[in-house]
Amino acid sequence: MALVKKGSRLITVDGTTYRWRLRGRPTYDQGLVRSPLTYAVEHAEASGTTLVITTSRPHPSNWCGAVGNPVLPAQVADSIRAALTDGWTPRSPGSPFHLDRSTGFVPSH
Repeated sequence: MALVKKGSRLITVDGTTYRWRLRGRPTYDQGLVRSPLTYAVEHAEASGTTLVITTSRPHPSNWCGAVGNPVLPAQVADSIRAALTDGWTPRSPGSPFHLDRSTGFVPSH
């Protein structure tokens, strides 16, 4: 699964370039703050396994007015390093690798 280049950003972590993208519009559950914000990362030059990161915050464009802080490049880099430590191999084909960082997320009613 390749990320759409439109709306994606490049980030270099420890000498390797990755592409990351946050979904512009929330999913239905993200819009209702029932599930947290997620974003995807992949190796910029080689197709392989996509990293899907689940955060502990609501989507910034949720419909309930919950405060959703933007994802900062430093947080993306930290998540990439954590996923690599946990066994993510970005150049190898396979199913998406999920990194769950949703501890502390409180869904709305």
